[in-house]
Amino acid sequence: MVVLLPLSNLSFFSILVCCFFFTWRSANGSKFTFINKCKNTVWPGILSNSDSLPLPTTGFELPTGTRRSFQSPTGWSGRFWARTGCAFSKPTNLFTCSTGDCGSGTLECSGAGANPPATLAEFTLGKNGGKDFYDVSL
Repeated sequence: MVVLLPLSNLSFFSILVCCFFFTWRSANGSKFTFINKCKNTVWPGILSNSDSLPLPTTGFELPTGTRRSFQSPTGWSGRFWARTGCAFSKPTNLFTCSTGDCGSGTLECSGAGANPPATLAEFTLGKNGGKDFYDVSL
């Protein structure tokens, strides 16, 4: 099991302290579980690489104290990041975030990646001899 500490409030370091990100592998791919242990709601963004099947969502709301899991297909690769300070603007009804905004204007990122400032957790699962790889970009 890989344990990674990703995204949270306005600073990346509080992201690492507040939220836990777990993945474990099964015969049907890997299960990713997002747990929000932060004081504020976070909105994780998801971008699957072009050579991978997409996950069921590309962005969602994760209130304080909640969790959400996704099963990835075998061989999945992509990235996750936290968006913070998100809201729908009154005049335009566009969804925007202070950090990690993907620029889609909606809760779903729909194939768009994170705009800085953002911290990314990137995964490549079951490639190169069945090995899993991950990295964190600050």
